[in-house]
Amino acid sequence: DIVSIDVGAYIGGYHGDCAATFPCGKVSPEAQDLIDVTRQSFFEGIKFAKEGNRLYDISAAIQRYVESQGFSVVRDLVGHGIGTEMHEEPEIPNFKPKFGRGIRLKAGMTLAIEPMVNAGSYDVWMLEDDWTIVTQDGKNAAHYENTILVTDGEPEILSLN
Repeated sequence: DIVSIDVGAYIGGYHGDCAATFPCGKVSPEAQDLIDVTRQSFFEGIKFAKEGNRLYDISAAIQRYVESQGFSVVRDLVGHGIGTEMHEEPEIPNFKPKFGRGIRLKAGMTLAIEPMVNAGSYDVWMLEDDWTIVTQDGKNAAHYENTILVTDGEPEILSLN
């Protein structure tokens, strides 16, 4: 099986957020591929996390990479700005919305980029506990997240896992 672990931290008045999906024992090649593609999609996205670029440049890069590998990107859950609050504006979809380009990125912005990728359809739903999210088709999903700092050059990963 595979398991996702999502961890938050609060230090000196500021939040951090990271997540990763791990194999538990021997997993199928498809499950390992899902984990690897999800992690790499984060790195594909943050190539565009530079001052002057648009927010949805990150989103489009994640979606393009994931779909080129035969997987789908969850549409109902998004990344987020992060700082003195855990969840701040802007919301960061892991897919390119149909309209707009998103806000222009500025040096100093901190973002929690978190691709959530499914082996099947991108549809998910929440269980009655109002917390657990599962895929509607019952196939595996993976999650990978880090908090990053937008700079005028390469982004700085603040929570590399």
